[in-house]
Amino acid sequence: MASVSLRDVAARANVSFQTVSKVLNGKGAVNPATRQRIIEAAEEIGYIPNALARSLKSRSSLTLGVITVDFSNSTPALSLVGIEREARRHGLSVILSSLEPDGSDCVRYLRVLMERRVDGIIMNAPATEEDEEVGRLLRAGPPCVSLHDIAGGGVPSVTIEAENSAALPVRHLLALGHRRIATVTGLQRRHSAQQRTAVYREVLAGHGVPDDPLLVEDGAWEVEGGYAATHRLLDRAPDLTAMYVQNDLMAVGVLNALHERGRRVPDDCSVVGCDDHPVAARTIPPLTTVRMPFSDAGAAAVRLLLDRIAERSAAEEEVLPVSMVYRASTAAPPAG
Repeated sequence: MASVSLRDVAARANVSFQTVSKVLNGKGAVNPATRQRIIEAAEEIGYIPNALARSLKSRSSLTLGVITVDFSNSTPALSLVGIEREARRHGLSVILSSLEPDGSDCVRYLRVLMERRVDGIIMNAPATEEDEEVGRLLRAGPPCVSLHDIAGGGVPSVTIEAENSAALPVRHLLALGHRRIATVTGLQRRHSAQQRTAVYREVLAGHGVPDDPLLVEDGAWEVEGGYAATHRLLDRAPDLTAMYVQNDLMAVGVLNALHERGRRVPDDCSVVGCDDHPVAARTIPPLTTVRMPFSDAGAAAVRLLLDRIAERSAAEEEVLPVSMVYRASTAAPPAG
């Protein structure tokens, strides 16, 4: 079957070829009623834009490259949803490159994207934040925006408030009366985990609560890590009454471990997570957590990247706010 052309759409809508081209290629103003008639005609006869022809004409690939951690992990996948939807809204396609857990293949993927002449690159791969070669390539390549730190800096970023993702939950537990507050951290080699742990300590100190290293345990961002970390914490600090868990997946493991140890939540131990992962509302009890706008961050990264590609003035950094979501997993500490 022959492909449908712009001239076929023009005949169907009873307008000129030039008018159809303006509407379907987004070039020039057209009467709204005429525009709608052309769009309906294109849909009726199955017109599919020729992306290759458009890219040759515009000297643009009409494609963004995204380097990401394994997107089977639902938290970074939320950022990817925002990226893909915003890109599609601007008529762009996305090439996704999913890295090994340690990010060791990032340089190879970056070179592939550059060879494909993508218009810009979005980084969503915290495992590479210390990689100097990655930072060098990004600064030398096409426009780029990152959702995390880049070694050597020099790359615009869209991030989510680091300080309040830790300060809000710890302050909430302190306001309830807790003083023996443990934290289950993400991988401590990651900047986000380092920042959250530092803020946890700062907020406690600001309320006169001394630092106790026995109350800090690495859960590696995983459900099983949170589960194992909780058992270790309870073994050495059985008097803890609350836990700030640096992501909701680990909090699932925390809740399971507390149940095994006979600790009722929140009567014996309060738990606060971070992310507002979809599972947080369905744990037992439902998890109090920090809402992180991952999808919004992905969409904002696309908009910032398009400003960079078009050489419009744009901020070097955009920081999105977080907020608390109060559910049933926190309460005042047990009496006595």
